[in-house]
Amino acid sequence: YPQLDRLLDDSAAHGMALGGLWNGAWFLGRAGVLDDYGCSIHPEQRASLSERSPQTRITPASFTLDRDRLTAASPNGAMELMLGLVRRLYGDGLAEGVEEILSFSGARYRQVGPGAKKSMSLHLRTIVELMENNLEETLSLDQLAAYSGRSRRQIDRLFQAQLGTSPRRYYMELRITKSRRLLQYSDLSVMEVAVACGFVSVSHFSKCYAAYFGYPPSREQRLGE
Repeated sequence: YPQLDRLLDDSAAHGMALGGLWNGAWFLGRAGVLDDYGCSIHPEQRASLSERSPQTRITPASFTLDRDRLTAASPNGAMELMLGLVRRLYGDGLAEGVEEILSFSGARYRQVGPGAKKSMSLHLRTIVELMENNLEETLSLDQLAAYSGRSRRQIDRLFQAQLGTSPRRYYMELRITKSRRLLQYSDLSVMEVAVACGFVSVSHFSKCYAAYFGYPPSREQRLGE
């Protein structure tokens, strides 16, 4: 889209702030307006953006607010991005007030809405989305802390208080449940599924899978065939 490229380039030349949601950062990178900026983008486009715009610093964070470039890789990342922008422009007080309102609304909604994720605080949802966006190449607890702006101890407390489990265990459950969906509904081999879900070997994958479901992945029913 050469017209879009020119529009973005002209906007950047005039000092305008530019943002992209989900895969929006790809268009910013293609137009050359993300050089020397950090950004967040949906995992499926990270490799493409890296090839197209090698001067861009791509992070696995759910959102990145880098000077006048605003990018988010997920819906909750977009919310956190806007809270970060409010905090930058108007201070912590207003941002915390907005967070409090959102948390109150969330608490009311949880009484009638299904799904554990709806009951999570904004901070915990940000960390969970980091995990969900990085299943193939998993993040360490230190990386989760750095990208979420929370300490390791704070992260552990969030998981224990709201989910009754540890971050490591929850991350493993995300990977295992994704691997089961891939085995059931794709034609990927056990080895390919193991790689897609961040396991270093088939034997380790099989051991974890059997511990969770009671049988090895080779015995999983292939519903998509």
